[in-house]
Amino acid sequence: MDFRLKVFYTVALRLNFTKAATELYISQPAVSKHIQELEETYKIKLFERNGSKIALTPAGEILLKHTKSIFEIYREIDFDLSSFIDNRQGLLRLGASTTISQYIISPVLARFHQKQQDIKVNLLNGNTEQIENSLINKEIEIGIVEGQTKNQSIKYIPFLKDELVLVCNNKNPVVQQNEISLEDLKSLKFITRERGSGTLEVIEYALKQVDVKISDLQIEMQLGSTESIKSYLLNSDCFAFMSIHAVSKELQNNELMALDVENLAIERYFYIITLLGKSDPLSELFIQNISSFYNLKL
Repeated sequence: MDFRLKVFYTVALRLNFTKAATELYISQPAVSKHIQELEETYKIKLFERNGSKIALTPAGEILLKHTKSIFEIYREIDFDLSSFIDNRQGLLRLGASTTISQYIISPVLARFHQKQQDIKVNLLNGNTEQIENSLINKEIEIGIVEGQTKNQSIKYIPFLKDELVLVCNNKNPVVQQNEISLEDLKSLKFITRERGSGTLEVIEYALKQVDVKISDLQIEMQLGSTESIKSYLLNSDCFAFMSIHAVSKELQNNELMALDVENLAIERYFYIITLLGKSDPLSELFIQNISSFYNLKL
């Protein structure tokens, strides 16, 4: 593999020479040298430089497209040839949305590593929209997400059932109520995830079914992670709809309390996502591992 292409690929994804140097464990001048050599080889500029900012030129966009394809072929070569020996090798680039990466996927990764110690897994974390974009851009081979946006180029495989529950601090006086009415929801202060979050998408859809708009709620703040929402709840009188997987420990310790909402049950599936019509043996091996771990028929 031409290391210069790896340098180019990393810079093209990060659009930052310093970050690329850190990721590749080389100096920034070395990154610049490799890019310069490529530009001299092809006799064309690959990046536009504007002060501290850089952007791909049209030629750079084309080279990035081909580089992604080259690295994909290398991955398949490594895996296919390693299948002739006992220990399979290769690189699996996996993406998982926030709730899944923090509370669901770790035991699966641990067991996969025990069985396939020579397969390296890179895990990208982000919200559902970010993970889907990474899959479409071929930056990952598999994603596991909280929402299902029905992107036409993505195959969605139902993976694990989840429930979103209304939770608040155990000191909140509302916990004395047996049930919260739909009208009561409008008077509560909420913390929600950011736009692009699969969790927020599911909450909006469920509320819409009972004629409640997300705009009807008093949203005090939008936060970018489940952990930050939990921390906020523990130090405020706010409420949030959260995955039962994400708050199980806090519910067991009575730090947070789950409240029933009249005529409202928010259930969803987590989804394994791959590009439609695109499959490779390493991805299939990982999906088989997930299905056996949770006794699923995928």
